[in-house]
Amino acid sequence: MFSIQDITTISLTLFAIIDIIGALPIIITIKNREKSLDSGKATLAAGALMALFLFLGESFLQLFGIDLPSFAIAGSIVIFLIGLEMILGIELLKSDPSEKTGSIIPIAFPIIAGSGTLTTIISMRAVYSIPNILIGLLINLIFVFVVLRSSSWIERKLGSSGLSLIRKFFGIVLLSIAVRIFKSNF
Repeated sequence: MFSIQDITTISLTLFAIIDIIGALPIIITIKNREKSLDSGKATLAAGALMALFLFLGESFLQLFGIDLPSFAIAGSIVIFLIGLEMILGIELLKSDPSEKTGSIIPIAFPIIAGSGTLTTIISMRAVYSIPNILIGLLINLIFVFVVLRSSSWIERKLGSSGLSLIRKFFGIVLLSIAVRIFKSNF
């Protein structure tokens, strides 16, 4: 039932898809805009969404008549807009100042548990056992929590010019990822 090789493969695949290190500039920008970041809440929300998609994702999308490629394309558009924000230094996805959702939207979804992650999780069900997938998810969520929790320290080490450079670089990377997701699902 449990396979170290499968757990390792699942963990590394999710690590690459989630790309929490690459998302750090976005996370720091959102943390500064919202004036706070609840690492635990963001990690739990992303984990709950990923687990929910593991068990009910395909059925949920079918309920609304949405196929996986359409879901992935919609997610790629959101990722594209976030990338534009990073490169241009503007705010396209306005947040309501009365709502403190920065830890949940867009950090938990779509940055951590984005369309690529959720689609991958649904796809993994066809290949791996659910307990192995859950362990792979848990390993990634622990790493995500540690990175989110350390975001202020990382921000201090990088400084404003280092953070700006990384933000613009990863903005281009996000645009590229968005285009790739869009192209592969169109």
